[in-house]
Amino acid sequence: MKVQIFTTGGTIDKVYFDAKSEFEVGEPQIVEILKEANVRVDYDVMTLMRKDSLELTDDDRAAIYQQVAQSPCQHILITHGTDTMVHTAQVLKPIVDKTMVLVGSLTPARFKTSDAVFNIGFAFAAAQALPPGVYIAMNGQLFDPAHVQKNRAANRFEAI
Repeated sequence: MKVQIFTTGGTIDKVYFDAKSEFEVGEPQIVEILKEANVRVDYDVMTLMRKDSLELTDDDRAAIYQQVAQSPCQHILITHGTDTMVHTAQVLKPIVDKTMVLVGSLTPARFKTSDAVFNIGFAFAAAQALPPGVYIAMNGQLFDPAHVQKNRAANRFEAI
């Protein structure tokens, strides 16, 4: 089994330069996270873009769709910003022969108190174990993209 990982940016990969700067999307953190976790499952990482999810366009989502559809792997993990993760997941729904799990974090992976490491481990396992379909994996829960929303005030995902 091989897991194909596509990175698109989002908070999970953001870096903070100094007190006068804003966060910017940096290098994907998933490679280091999986290495530190001693993951031995075969995986490949491809960076598709490095954007905040609020900056993703329909063309970006079409590119994500194309890469997922063309991948020979049946198990797909996509790191993504949380603000528009649900929208991208819905775009992937027509792909019915792959298990696709979108994951992000509510704080950058570089922060000591980030949820990124847990979310990635949880999503990596889910991508291997779930039947074909599209899922969102956040903070120990799996969601159907048709029945979830991000509650910005509570800073969490909730089933609807």
